[in-house]
Amino acid sequence: MYDIVIIGGGPAGLTAAIYGLRNGKSVFVIEKSVFGGQIVNSPKVENIPGFDSISGDDFADRMLEQAMGQGAEVTLEEVISVEKGTESFTVKTAEGGSYEGRTVVIATGTTHRTLGLEGEEELIGNGISFCAVCDGDFYRDRTVVMVGGGNSAFVEGNLLADIVSKLIILQDMPVFTADKKLQDQLLAHSNVETHVGTKVLGYITEGETDKKIVGVRYEEAGEIREVSCDGVFLAVGLVPENKIFSEMADLNDYGYIDAVNIAETKTPGLFVAGDCRSKTLRQVATACSDGAYAAMAACAYLAG
Repeated sequence: MYDIVIIGGGPAGLTAAIYGLRNGKSVFVIEKSVFGGQIVNSPKVENIPGFDSISGDDFADRMLEQAMGQGAEVTLEEVISVEKGTESFTVKTAEGGSYEGRTVVIATGTTHRTLGLEGEEELIGNGISFCAVCDGDFYRDRTVVMVGGGNSAFVEGNLLADIVSKLIILQDMPVFTADKKLQDQLLAHSNVETHVGTKVLGYITEGETDKKIVGVRYEEAGEIREVSCDGVFLAVGLVPENKIFSEMADLNDYGYIDAVNIAETKTPGLFVAGDCRSKTLRQVATACSDGAYAAMAACAYLAG
């Protein structure tokens, strides 16, 4: 039996762990894939207070070490259900684990949004990527398309521009929405080509059983166009992973958890933190803030 079971080991979940531990609570953190969450895919982060610049991977490692150093227990498993009993919650995982918590903090974050195009799912990891740090070197001296025009697209693009021979950016909005500094950095590269007001219509592939991407079909200014490429990186937003909590927490139309007083759900003892909840700003700093609020709310609930 743990005082606080935290589902998700990103900045929100690990901050919640640290705050819970510092208040004398026993804490168990369950992470599905990688501790640190989306931040581990960022090669350089410059908006975390206290660091002029740090890689997302290094920041995640520091948070995990801090939480574990204070006594957090952690596991890599995928949560498939949460059930509330009379005095505690039971959290079950796909790996067969079953854990008891007097309170639970949901900090599951988000996952990458896709375009929903024909054949897209089978091309993910085989021509379609989300992470330049992970997959960028596969496209060294080749041509790639980046779909998106926000901060994520430009962070990934800045890394790709130093690797690929040509980077083509397709943005569906009439302007780029990334921070000006990121835009200035990326657009200074001579191998970057940009298009705004576009709509990607499909992927052009070769091969029957082992398909590979050779181009992208898109619409621009009312015309259907095609561009040749060796791979596609998607940076078109994120979606929450909250379906298994829909009976215990209110979800908005986009699947994010609606919280009261920042961290409280409609189920007593169940709290939420980070990018998986309804909010206007999804950044590392706000995720950490959410984690602190959720942990303190859980401690207040435990105190009665």
